[in-house]
Amino acid sequence: MGSSLSANARALFEGKNYVTLATLNADGSPQTSVLWARLDGDDVLLSTVVGRQKEKNLRADPRVSLSVFDIANPYNYVEVRGVVQLTEEGGKELINELSLKYVGKPYTSDGPDDVRVVARITPERVTGNAA
Repeated sequence: MGSSLSANARALFEGKNYVTLATLNADGSPQTSVLWARLDGDDVLLSTVVGRQKEKNLRADPRVSLSVFDIANPYNYVEVRGVVQLTEEGGKELINELSLKYVGKPYTSDGPDDVRVVARITPERVTGNAA
């Protein structure tokens, strides 16, 4: 059963605040990535490219933790733990939406052979002072 996000948590994700995603490498060691994010209901949506380490880790073990903090007040934060679902559907559209949100222009950094995926995290546990 999922957890709902508070109004404070939603505000963090709806702002231009970066998230840090933690995944597990094959040897069990942690791997983190700083990413853009947006909400879809209570789910957190992230974008990555097939073949990157985080994508490989997510396919091997979908358990994740991500943190988001207020860029203006880093002590205002939320951690979300859950399981990720990956899909290629909407991948290019999502990275473009995120680029418009964070930098104000369309996304142009992918190569012609890059395959974008959407990582959907449904919160199972939400902690932090903005939770």
